[in-house]
Amino acid sequence: MSGIPDRLEGKLAVVTGASRGIGKGIALELGAAGATVFVTGRSVTPGQLPGTVHETAAEIAAAGGVGIPFVCDHRDDDAVQRLFELVRTEHGRLDVLVNNVYNSPAAARRLGKPFWEVPPTAWDETFDVGVRSHYVATFFAAGLLIESAGLIVNISSPGARRYLHNAVYGVAKTALDRLTADLAHDLAETEVTVVSLWPGIVNTELLQSVPADSDGRRLITLPGEGTFDLAEAQTPHFPGRAVVALATDPGRRARTGSAWRVADLADYYGFTDIDGRVPRAE
Repeated sequence: MSGIPDRLEGKLAVVTGASRGIGKGIALELGAAGATVFVTGRSVTPGQLPGTVHETAAEIAAAGGVGIPFVCDHRDDDAVQRLFELVRTEHGRLDVLVNNVYNSPAAARRLGKPFWEVPPTAWDETFDVGVRSHYVATFFAAGLLIESAGLIVNISSPGARRYLHNAVYGVAKTALDRLTADLAHDLAETEVTVVSLWPGIVNTELLQSVPADSDGRRLITLPGEGTFDLAEAQTPHFPGRAVVALATDPGRRARTGSAWRVADLADYYGFTDIDGRVPRAE
């Protein structure tokens, strides 16, 4: 099948960092499956990249779902706490938390650089929004998720297992997968499922700015990693469909504490990207 049936009616999800990119794709797919989706992020007006929390929420609504924008800087713990207080007060439940927020523009400036060319400030940028922010959101959401036997998805990367992009990136993704494992350990006596999700190369708004060459191909070269044809990349909807598949799987607890490739989940659950492919580039 190309998509997932509407099986999330009455469920509520929070997707962090959903103004654009992977977060937006996940929010749209959860909305299409019937969930009410809180969309968080800082963007209220388009900047160098298109996309705002309000636009994502509007697209969810246009597709027949319910999107709720919540402007939030995930470095602000008080703002994150207010988010989940609002979820409890107005909806009384939380079924899916997707920790996706990440400082992609800052990270993109340091792709393929050896550690001596990556300043210590990059460590803080990557860990504050991308590891710590995920812990904070999960901390404030925990009570709601325990009550609903919910699902926590941390958006990670194969960089947790092999060298990818730079040393800081790899250490951060390794830490995130360790966080997934340890959260699952602490939640072992509950019915909450915690997983890391590994998308491959995703054709986000950032990569969409890569121009075509004289042959019409959009190629991106990552120093030390190779050259990739973006025609082989996945859309942001592909990881979104993985989240929906997990959220609708009554047996998902068997996956808790581990990291899963989106393409492997596609093989298991039978979903594809929006063009019918199962992209495997990573």
